[in-house]
Amino acid sequence: MTSIYDLSFTDNRGQAVSLDQFRGQPLLIVNTASKCGFAPQYDGLQALHERYGPQGLVVLGFPCGQFANQEPGDDDAIEEYCRINHGVTFPLSTKIDVNGSDTHPVFAFLKERTKGLLGSSIKWNFTKFLVAPDGQTVTRYAPKTEPAALADDIEALLSPQAA
Repeated sequence: MTSIYDLSFTDNRGQAVSLDQFRGQPLLIVNTASKCGFAPQYDGLQALHERYGPQGLVVLGFPCGQFANQEPGDDDAIEEYCRINHGVTFPLSTKIDVNGSDTHPVFAFLKERTKGLLGSSIKWNFTKFLVAPDGQTVTRYAPKTEPAALADDIEALLSPQAA
């Protein structure tokens, strides 16, 4: 595997989604949970989707129940919560694991690219990963980082010089 574009995921409606369709576009990938105290960040993620999506940014939410079971619902309940409470229109995956033996390949890739001194495991919901258009360069942001704080980094990836 040479880039994230070699991977795929299953969306919340059971359809396979190849990341190759987003080749050359920056991706903002977030592990989400509707019962988490950070769930209001869905609003900020939706705002980034609306503002930068037309310029090429792809926002992807990956619901995960591994942290205090803060994502207890099934895929339909998660979608309904996101749509009704936060107006989410960006793609959501089926519920996944981000740590452990069943780590989803997308998160295995992201964690491998962002290893730190304390390891690469995801510590909590709403950890954010901004993948450059090259499909290899990944920047990781803490759960407490508000989506709006990523605007400058996103704009840098969308600028003509970044291409």
